[in-house]
Amino acid sequence: MSAFTPFAGERIALLGLGKAGMPAATRLAAWGAEVTCWDDRPEARAAAAAAGLALANPAEGAFRWDALLLSPGIPHRLPQPHPAAAAAIAAGRPVLCDVEYLQRALLAAGSRAGFVGITGTNGKSTTTALLHHLLRQAGRSAEAGGNLGPAALSLDLLGDAGTYVLEMSSYMLERLVAVRFDHAVMLNLSPDHLDRHGDMAGYAAAKAQVFARQRPEDLAVLGMDDAGSRALRGQVRGRFRPISGEARQPGGIWAEGSLLRDEAGPLLDLREAPALPGSHNAQNAAAAAAVALDLGLSREAVAAGLRRYPGLPHRQEQVGEIRGVRFVNDSKATNADSAARALASYDRVVWIAGGTAKEGGIESLAPLLPRIARAVLIGRDAPILAATLAAHGVPHEVAGTLDAALPRAAEAAFAGAAPVVLLSPACASWDQFTGYDARGDRFRALVAGLAAPSSSPSPPPCGRAA
Repeated sequence: MSAFTPFAGERIALLGLGKAGMPAATRLAAWGAEVTCWDDRPEARAAAAAAGLALANPAEGAFRWDALLLSPGIPHRLPQPHPAAAAAIAAGRPVLCDVEYLQRALLAAGSRAGFVGITGTNGKSTTTALLHHLLRQAGRSAEAGGNLGPAALSLDLLGDAGTYVLEMSSYMLERLVAVRFDHAVMLNLSPDHLDRHGDMAGYAAAKAQVFARQRPEDLAVLGMDDAGSRALRGQVRGRFRPISGEARQPGGIWAEGSLLRDEAGPLLDLREAPALPGSHNAQNAAAAAAVALDLGLSREAVAAGLRRYPGLPHRQEQVGEIRGVRFVNDSKATNADSAARALASYDRVVWIAGGTAKEGGIESLAPLLPRIARAVLIGRDAPILAATLAAHGVPHEVAGTLDAALPRAAEAAFAGAAPVVLLSPACASWDQFTGYDARGDRFRALVAGLAAPSSSPSPPPCGRAA
């Protein structure tokens, strides 16, 4: 059998050898491409050299490659293009995302495997994992990855009956030139990553790329619960299926109270799906169900899969219950809109929040602030959050670090302030952690320590701001 080399003769410069870059480099080289790698970190370059990959900085000298495969986190336009991206653009070469090469490889292999692209400001990881879960539970061949979990080019090649379920960030979507999603999902749209996209219009344009190149027979699933997403209705060229966690959608799937349903009737009472609390998760479930049903799953299989969905770490993950108080890790809530979804899921909470605030801070959370019995703030922009909370009369204190915040929040909850301690920071984590996952892992460890028999929370120090 001859080797599969769909990219033979292609010269690809690859910049960024992180969790997506290194698998992409090795896979592309195995598929016949002439790959030249670079990373600004010496240790990453050493690992690439040890793997037998060629090294050269594509920012130096004339850009001599056919394309630049750039790590999603490295900008190619705003706020300032990386020199390698500037060189590629000046040479008229495309700056691409690894999903581009995955679909090209499938086409070269003659596979008709489906491509599902899932995006939105919030909820895309849950919806991606949930749809993958539904497909696998029903015995379907499916792979999940992209912005969530495995890099696209580390996924297995699937046959005609397979489905790729890909979480697509705006950073990835803006680097697609030929990819077509036969099932595309846009969940919601609120301000985020504006430094990268220039303004809200630029961000919306990047997100709308999930619908680009769809054909009339393809499915386009669009969230109807926010104005930003609804405004993209005119971008849809495929079969339109509206979804909502709040209101009836003719021709779509929606939640009516706790009941997930469509025009044919009820699918499931979501109270039977404990890992999907709140109206935002009802919308996520509607999106996953819309695609699953279109892929041929029965209503019974969809309902059974929703019931069994275990949830994702760091997304309203209950990590412990101590003395009647539930501890919920929602560290993935890196902006106010995402935190709003968590706050709306509980009647009364002690809230741990803070980090590096996004534009607008937490002012948009004003309608939900009465649910907060007490807030304990961490991170660089805790004073900004404190000012908003003070203006709305919410009791709060600045703890500084998560290690200091958890025992204070627990003490307030144990004293009867609320039955839930919720870490839903509404801020990025980079000021104190390597990512939201590290922040959530630390919260989980602290709760485990609090539950240990010898552990008892320290009382809050005197003199804290209220």
